[in-house]
Amino acid sequence: MNPSSRHVIMPSAAATTALAACLANRLVPGDVVLLCGPIGAGKTHFARGLIQSILTVPEDVPSPTFTLVQTYDTCRGPLWHADLYRLSHPDDIEELGLVEAMAESICLIEWPDRMGSLCPAAALSLDFATTPDDDEARDLTLSWERTSWDGRLAECLP
Repeated sequence: MNPSSRHVIMPSAAATTALAACLANRLVPGDVVLLCGPIGAGKTHFARGLIQSILTVPEDVPSPTFTLVQTYDTCRGPLWHADLYRLSHPDDIEELGLVEAMAESICLIEWPDRMGSLCPAAALSLDFATTPDDDEARDLTLSWERTSWDGRLAECLP
């Protein structure tokens, strides 16, 4: 497979939320979205917007920093939101049940670098960065190998 990538500037938090909602409506169980970037770059904001746009019953969407995983029933199927920042070893991922979840649910994974060899090659990777001149804008690089992401992303990206 040939890797693909796209770079975009998200001019505002609202634009980031709109992208998240657009992508959410194209996800299916078995899709994995990796959310990369430093603390404060917008990973959780994106995840929250995505999850809230497809919840079957509206609810608060907290960061899973301390719980490690939050699960949701959505109109697109079960969704797992994981924050692996506090994990010290990839073996912990199996104990969380995340390996099975990646096959059966939609998974949003923050800090995927903690996954080591368990990181799925078919995932969509979103790498967030702040911009030096604008506190609200985000520099976003999307990368993927699976061609099934091509059309879904074309419908959502500016």
